[in-house]
Amino acid sequence: MSLDTVSIDKGLFREVMGHYPTGVAVITGRAADGELLALVVGTFSSVSLDPPLISFMPMKTSRTFDKLRRCESICINVIGGEQEDLVATIARRWENKFDGIEWFTSPSGNPVLDQSVAWIDARVTNTVDAGDHWIVLCTVSDLAVTNPVAPLIYFQGGYGSFVSTSLMARLQHEITDSISAAESLRPEVEALAHSIGCEVTLYTTIGRDEMARVLSAFGPGVEQTNGLARRIPIVPPIGDSIVFDLSEEEQERWLSRAIGIDEDTKRVYRRRLGFVRTHGYALSLLPREGLTAYETMREATRRYESSLLTPVEERDIRTVIPGSDVDYRVRELDPDGLYDVGSLVFPVRDPEGLCTSTLRLAQLPLRSTGATVAAWVSHARSVVAALEGDRHPHGS
Repeated sequence: MSLDTVSIDKGLFREVMGHYPTGVAVITGRAADGELLALVVGTFSSVSLDPPLISFMPMKTSRTFDKLRRCESICINVIGGEQEDLVATIARRWENKFDGIEWFTSPSGNPVLDQSVAWIDARVTNTVDAGDHWIVLCTVSDLAVTNPVAPLIYFQGGYGSFVSTSLMARLQHEITDSISAAESLRPEVEALAHSIGCEVTLYTTIGRDEMARVLSAFGPGVEQTNGLARRIPIVPPIGDSIVFDLSEEEQERWLSRAIGIDEDTKRVYRRRLGFVRTHGYALSLLPREGLTAYETMREATRRYESSLLTPVEERDIRTVIPGSDVDYRVRELDPDGLYDVGSLVFPVRDPEGLCTSTLRLAQLPLRSTGATVAAWVSHARSVVAALEGDRHPHGS
């Protein structure tokens, strides 16, 4: 069988490759017009001692790399274990990536990030086509160790320093493009949040069991601390807008991640999957106690985000999340009826047509008519269409 005919599951590929640790680096440069450039990569490697060569592998969709490859020289910044926030800041910015970031100049005139472990000035000498990435080979011109601490690594789906400690966002290097694409549509997302007066969040999947927030916006007066965490587990009911498009086997696996639910609850979740498949969204309704019904779920996602979980803690979270009093039953809304909608979720497809992201509306105005909710759905669908249109390969 030729390599061209081999079919490998992408989720499995990422999972297996994720069990090999890789270092995190930020490639910097200065464009001919003076613009300062920065690109996060998790594929940096030394190649040769004689001559001194290094390599890294940016995605072909990266606009930043299109500019970096035209620079006279570039600088590889080896990132320290305490610089997760710096990596996330650079990755999510569309432009002005150095605003508020301390740096100094390398001998070749490129930015060196303060507190980085080491810097390597180099010149791009060859670029090789490699599927959805480039293999970029560079000749080293100068280098130094400036902060001999443990480096930041990517391992088993998380960032950490040898041992994944904070796992702040578990951003794979591929997600930087999703962040950039989402940020380019921030005005549309903010307009949606403001017109409804709600919270709007875009989550992107990381592997089979987790989503990370890549963009959020809040309408006037909406409490920013009442949302779910930046990193959330795909445990029912979370993830129905992703799982509905998967095989029946994967859907049953998703249901099995919810601990302690009965068959009636499973049937509710299965009907939601069917509703999303037919209508392109799903909604939940609040019980009498209102938004406080989400409190246990919010706290569970924050616990999930904040620490490495023991098996006992993980099982507890998988029990708590499905145990909220939010009503997830499928129903048609009466245009004249009044409803307290807890959330609306919409699947977002990637360029390959896979549902890998979710647009979630929450903290919605209470006692709204069914006709009003229908208008929200229509507006949200237009934002989903924009997100899907913007995800055709165009770079970061």
